[in-house]
Amino acid sequence: MSIQQNLNTLRHPVSNQPEKSPFNAGETLTEQTKPLTVLLLGSGGRECALAWKISQSPALKHLYIAPGNGGTDAYGENIPLSPLDFEAIAQFATEKGVDMIVVGNEDPLVAGIYDFFAGREGAPLVVGPSKAGAALEGSKDFAKQFMVRHGIPTARYRSFTSETIAEGEKFLEELKAPYVLKADGLAAGKGVLILDSLDDAKASLREMLGGMFGKSSATVVIEEFLKGIECSVFVLTDGNGGYRILPVAKDYKRIGEGDTGPNTGGMGAVSPVAFADDEFMRKVEERIIIPTVKGLIAEDITYRGFIFLGLIDVEGEPMVIEYNVRMGDPETEVVMLRIASDLLPLLQGAAQGNLSTMPLDTDPRYATTVMVVSGGYPGSYPKGKVITGTDTGDAILFHAGTKRADDGSLLTSGGRVIACSAYGKDLDEALAHSFKAAGEVTYEGKYFRRDIGADLKAIEEARAAK
Repeated sequence: MSIQQNLNTLRHPVSNQPEKSPFNAGETLTEQTKPLTVLLLGSGGRECALAWKISQSPALKHLYIAPGNGGTDAYGENIPLSPLDFEAIAQFATEKGVDMIVVGNEDPLVAGIYDFFAGREGAPLVVGPSKAGAALEGSKDFAKQFMVRHGIPTARYRSFTSETIAEGEKFLEELKAPYVLKADGLAAGKGVLILDSLDDAKASLREMLGGMFGKSSATVVIEEFLKGIECSVFVLTDGNGGYRILPVAKDYKRIGEGDTGPNTGGMGAVSPVAFADDEFMRKVEERIIIPTVKGLIAEDITYRGFIFLGLIDVEGEPMVIEYNVRMGDPETEVVMLRIASDLLPLLQGAAQGNLSTMPLDTDPRYATTVMVVSGGYPGSYPKGKVITGTDTGDAILFHAGTKRADDGSLLTSGGRVIACSAYGKDLDEALAHSFKAAGEVTYEGKYFRRDIGADLKAIEEARAAK
């Protein structure tokens, strides 16, 4: 089957399912589908949600999480391994008979964990792109060039180094405020500045190129500001043209209500997204997903894992703000709730290159998450605060910045502490459950936004009024 035929077959990956899945419930597992021992790398809320979903699979033999957190041990076994210590991971995988490694965050992917295991005799499967594929997130300049090469809609941009500061300032003068400056490399989610003043933008350009974000801002991407509403689209792809589109989500980055204050790693998320209707998603698939999948193959880039599309709806037209090469956080904490299918065979299909045989069904209910954070976040914040109030029946608590003390008590260990996720027949019901759980979780300095989903509720109400 040609690439184009394969892509055409998968144009509607949710509705056009194969007649029979090799992982149908009740089937006897064959040698091909033997129970899998899985190692999940990471320690955040994303990994907790992935562990929750993977642990439900009848095809799972054992789940390890490295290093995990104070909540992931409810779904598997926490292992004190660094996701960046590839040699230690390889030794552990051999000792424990790990069949598949699922990489949660971007750092190991950008560092080349896929390439480290590729071609090794008896090595586990790796869910994630090669180092070349991970450059879609590891280098914003590479990502923008990739989009231009393959005709993928994105903002106008140029990249600059310390040798071309004057040209960068001239380019800023050609743009209208606000001005968007991005560190080329990974900067722990802090490498993007949006500035209203031209003078501030020029000063920030010099500061970034002077080392504001270390080596990550040795190159700075300046791009045109796009006005619209954002959403996150996630695609699982197998490197051979097969892909599945996961439920769409919208996250909330600002610390303050009304989307005010500094950016965070994410204060909450909602799925589905009111404006991401069938027509919008048709455009996303035809103009962004298919060209991305085909472009990776055309450039001989091995990519077997998640593609995160950070999109913006500009008057009904989807445009790409950024690529990430893993699931988002806190979007994963709602997307996992809305995947009705067994996730494990989907991951295996992506890693083996045969995802086109795997079904993906979506739960029609709404899912929301509200992130409870430490006081002071995203600035400095205390750690080690005792957490109580985690026994709730109306929500699923995905731990992020938590750890267990020697006596078994739960303590804060990060800025984003717990994601309070919930289902609902509609957005109001799901949010009510999430907010209730966020109110019950207790520790000194707790904070959460109380307006998650408010903008989507307004869109839904406006549409209903027409």
